[in-house]
Amino acid sequence: MVIATHGIDLTLTTPALAGEIDRLETEFTVPTEKLNTVIEYFIEELNRGNEDGTDPTGIPMNVTWVMDYPDGSETGEYLAIDLGGTNLRVVMVSLLGNNKFTTKQSKFHIPVSMRTTKNRDDLFDFIASCLQDFLEEQNPNGIPKDAMFPLGFTFSYPATQSRINSGVLQRWTKGFDIPNVEGEDVVPLLMEHVHKRGLPIEVVALINDTSGTLVASRYTDPLTEMGCIFGTGVNGAYYDRVANIPKILGKLEDDVPSTSPMLINCEYGSFDNRHKVLPRTSYDIQIDNESPRPGQQAFEKMTSGYYLGELVRLVLLELYGKGLLFKDYKPASEQAQNLKTPYFLDTSFLSIIEADETENLSETLNLFSSKLFLDTTLEERKFTKKLCQFIGTRAARLSICGISAVCKKMNYKKCHVAADGSVFMKYPYFPERAAQGLSDVFGWEGLAEKDHPIRIVQSEDGSGVGAAVIAALSHKRQAKGLSLGLKL
Repeated sequence: MVIATHGIDLTLTTPALAGEIDRLETEFTVPTEKLNTVIEYFIEELNRGNEDGTDPTGIPMNVTWVMDYPDGSETGEYLAIDLGGTNLRVVMVSLLGNNKFTTKQSKFHIPVSMRTTKNRDDLFDFIASCLQDFLEEQNPNGIPKDAMFPLGFTFSYPATQSRINSGVLQRWTKGFDIPNVEGEDVVPLLMEHVHKRGLPIEVVALINDTSGTLVASRYTDPLTEMGCIFGTGVNGAYYDRVANIPKILGKLEDDVPSTSPMLINCEYGSFDNRHKVLPRTSYDIQIDNESPRPGQQAFEKMTSGYYLGELVRLVLLELYGKGLLFKDYKPASEQAQNLKTPYFLDTSFLSIIEADETENLSETLNLFSSKLFLDTTLEERKFTKKLCQFIGTRAARLSICGISAVCKKMNYKKCHVAADGSVFMKYPYFPERAAQGLSDVFGWEGLAEKDHPIRIVQSEDGSGVGAAVIAALSHKRQAKGLSLGLKL
């Protein structure tokens, strides 16, 4: 594994630690040959999901009923909401045509207790109250009586959609666990509380943030063929053809030709739940076994921001147990329990360490002191930095397997992949490592990154603008009397 150290000598002088870092490098390195093996199986699983999609060990390949490409000419005022893991965002999007748009937005913090409330009405009334506060803020003289705000609802949880304006929650993710929502259509659950408040709102599209990332970016950049999320979770979306989706053939309205595009929300965080090809380490297996849902989201557990800090913590704790790190660590003290607390370290811990280019890794020294109450030697800090590099690089290289699989399946030779999420945006060197992975599997050695035929680029606002553009596309189909889903 070749990793730039940016001028800092990370050579370890302690033989035992040097031996451990060599072992860890071997365990976390994913050579190009392995990437190609993963990609080939990924293509098989994409196709299998399009054939059925109900196997819990496979990729769902959720049909979104977005059957049109945006061309940048769409116009209108659209309301959008984004239910994330931490915040609820409400956005008013003005689509101006000519690939232009403007937005006004407000962000509302989701109380931690709301994620596990025992009453589902708490969540949906909270969303409705935020919508009301936003509309009242935007209309200080009162909401116009004859107004009707078309709403694009970004619901970034796996959902089965029979129509573009409905979605049955398959399972909660991102720490949510509210009873009596899984297996239910979330649109009526929201609209019940919207109507109680007398708000002039109509949900015209339910979308996933990954689908929105693709469509928002396509609105401004016609080279965009795929949308990806590299954040707390991982996901991808792309346009397939109806003819390639056997599970919906024979169930469509007559006005949908087999050549019609169909946006697929892959939900490929569940790739390889059968554990056939992903190069799992003992740490990955431990994370899976100790998770709330063992055997699920295998790909996500090796690549997403939610798990990277936990991987580092498990390794550090193991090396402490071997007597090789933190010899002055006193686990009996209350403050020092942090190292022993599952998921106490998040991806920002790795980001800070990877970005630390000070001579003695002093920023890493301060981080260990303030977060884990540990005094560290320079040797320990070098070890941790190298470990973070291995884990961060593996995540980036594995992450491109979904992109590569879609591009090979659809025969994309030149395109842009719109990417969003905190890991892509904030993790040092992640975009460069992902680009190198693409170069390795497609054989672009010698080409500058800017000249790569397939490039991962920063996305537009998928959960806001994307929701609005999809709402506009849905509105247009509705006005023409065209199909919005399965036969009624």
